[in-house]
Amino acid sequence: MATLKMPQLGESVTEGTIAKWLKQPGDKINKYDPLAEVITDKVNAEVPSEFIGTLTEILVPEGATVAVGTPIAIIAEEGEAPAPAATPTAAAPVAAAAPAPAATVANAPAAGADRPRYSPAVMRLLQENNVDPTQIPGTGTGGRITRKDVLTFIEQGGAAAPAAAALTKTAEDMASLSSPVKPATGFTDLGAHGVQAVASVPAPAPTPAAPPAPAYQAAEGDQVIEASGIRKTIARRMVESKHNAPHAWTMMEVDMTSLVRFRDKNKEAFKKKESVNLTFLPFMIKAVVDAIKQYPIINSTWQDDKIIIKKDINISIAVATDDALFVPVIKNADRLSILGLSHAINDLAKRARAGKLSPNDMSGGTFTVNNTGAFGSVQSMPIINAPQAAILSMESIIKRPHVMPDDSFAIRSMMNMCMSLDHRVLDGWVCGQFLQAVKKNLESATEPTLY
Repeated sequence: MATLKMPQLGESVTEGTIAKWLKQPGDKINKYDPLAEVITDKVNAEVPSEFIGTLTEILVPEGATVAVGTPIAIIAEEGEAPAPAATPTAAAPVAAAAPAPAATVANAPAAGADRPRYSPAVMRLLQENNVDPTQIPGTGTGGRITRKDVLTFIEQGGAAAPAAAALTKTAEDMASLSSPVKPATGFTDLGAHGVQAVASVPAPAPTPAAPPAPAYQAAEGDQVIEASGIRKTIARRMVESKHNAPHAWTMMEVDMTSLVRFRDKNKEAFKKKESVNLTFLPFMIKAVVDAIKQYPIINSTWQDDKIIIKKDINISIAVATDDALFVPVIKNADRLSILGLSHAINDLAKRARAGKLSPNDMSGGTFTVNNTGAFGSVQSMPIINAPQAAILSMESIIKRPHVMPDDSFAIRSMMNMCMSLDHRVLDGWVCGQFLQAVKKNLESATEPTLY
C-alpha cells in the first residue's frame, strides 16, 4: 500500500484544503493522474498520483484543511490486492494543520523541564481564551499542541488558565503579571535556565476567564458572505506577515515621461510582431532587477536570526482574480529582456486567471513587484510576501505639473513607487539607495532595448 501525502504547493505554504476529489475509492489510477483539487493561499492546483494502482481509501474529506505531509489517501499499487474501499465521513479523522516549525514561540518552562514550543496561531488562541496549555493533550508531532487541540479543548469546556500561567516566555514576564511577593524562605541557586527561583511563593489568585464574544448578528438587509477556503487562508497569511515581520514603508516619485513616450511609439508594432501587449510592468521589473544587482541585500530573507541573501533573482508578480490574489514567480528575471519579461508576465497572468498555475509557478520568489497602478491606485502600503524581505508597488502614471531642474514648470507623467520592507533585514538607507537606482533606471530608459 502507498500513502499519498499533502504536497507543499508553494514556498512557505504549510497547509492545503481539499477542494474536490477527482477520483473515488475503487478507481484505477495511472501515474500522474490528477487525484484531487487543492487550495492554498498561493495556488489552486491538482495533486497528481505518484503511483500506479487503485485508490482504496480517502483519508481527508472535501473541505478539510491539513498540514503539508499529512496522508490524504491510500493507494494499492499495481500487483497488490486492494483493501476494501472506504469513503470519508463527517467524523473522519483529519490531522490538524500546523504552521512551519521555524515560526514558534517558546513557552515558559516549569522548573527543571524542557520549554515546550507553540506556533503563533496556537499561542494566540491560548492567550485569547486564557487556557492553560499543560491541561491540553497534544496530538501533533512529538506530542506538540496543535490549533485543533486547543479548539477541541475549548469546545469541551476546558478550564481557564490561572494568572501568570505558562503563556509567558520568561520568569521576568511572570513577575510582571502579579504584584511583588516576598519569598517565604529566600532564594535558591540559579536554575537550569539561568533564572533565580523563589523557594516558596504564595500562588496568585486565579483570574476568571473572559466571557466568550457573542456571535455576530447581521442587521436586516446585510449580506453575509461565507469566506472561501482560499480567502480564509489569505487572511491568515496576511495577519502572520504583519505579525512576524516589522513592516516599514517608504515612497519615491519617478518621472516616467520618456518611458511613456517610448511605449506609446512602439506598442502597436510590438503587439503585431510578438502577439503580446507592451505594458509598463516589464520595464519596471527590468529596472528592479538591475537595481537588485547593485544592492543584493534587497533580495534576501530572514531565517532563524540570520539574513539569507538569495543568489537567484526571482520576481513575484501579483495577479488578481475575482475572488483571490495569486503571486506567481518569474524565475531568473535578471536574465530576461523586455520581450522575455512580457511573454513571461502574459503567460503567468493567463494561467493564474484560468486556475492552471503549477506549484513550481508559485515557488522560489525572492522579491515582489506589485502593479497596483493598473487599477488606478496612486499610493499604497503593500504587505510583504513572506518570507521575502520587501515588496514594491508601482502606482498609476499621472500627468501633473512638475518643477524641472531649471525651476520651470512642465506637464510630466509622474508615478509613485511605494516600498514595504522587513525592518529586521533592511534599513531606510539601503532601501533609499535601492529606490534611487530603480528611479534612475526608469527615468533614463529613453530608448530601451526590447530584445
